[in-house]
Amino acid sequence: MLELNTGRPFDCTGRLEKEIRTYDFLDNLGIDYKRVDHEPAMTMEVCEEIDQSLQAVICKNLFLCNRQETQFYLLMMPGDKKFKTKDLSKELGVSRLSFANEAYMEKYLDITPGSVSVMGLMNDTEGKVRLVIDKEVLQGVEIGCHPCINTSSIKFSIKDLTEKIIPAMHHDYTVVTLPEYEEDI
Repeated sequence: MLELNTGRPFDCTGRLEKEIRTYDFLDNLGIDYKRVDHEPAMTMEVCEEIDQSLQAVICKNLFLCNRQETQFYLLMMPGDKKFKTKDLSKELGVSRLSFANEAYMEKYLDITPGSVSVMGLMNDTEGKVRLVIDKEVLQGVEIGCHPCINTSSIKFSIKDLTEKIIPAMHHDYTVVTLPEYEEDI
């Protein structure tokens, strides 16, 4: 089991500036959060162990764009829910959504693949990325995500996310209802 810590690390030596910026952002807002340090989490399977330590569900975070690469979206959805771009495209009224190039992820959110997180929106000062949240995520009490790096995970309340964190990032969010799919037999 990974060690659950309260708040930021006591010693930030060797941590990336974007991770420290995340802790500064949360601390300045007075957000209570827990943290777990771990090996790089590149898959949802690895995230399961982190989920158990955090005792919160880490969302699947997808960075998407339209075909012309002029509109960008950060989708937060339950990690165990199957995703089909056609469903989100239809609900948002956008044709042909696809996964965005990682160069845009770094440019707008200052994050790299495997580290996609709602916390990256604090770096989107120009409002280029639209936050989209599956309604199931908002029905929970707490949420887990990366602090812009995939070697740590943090959790905080959904209430803090919607009432303090997202507004402090100067973003709004769109709630969508993505369908459940039966597993293929």
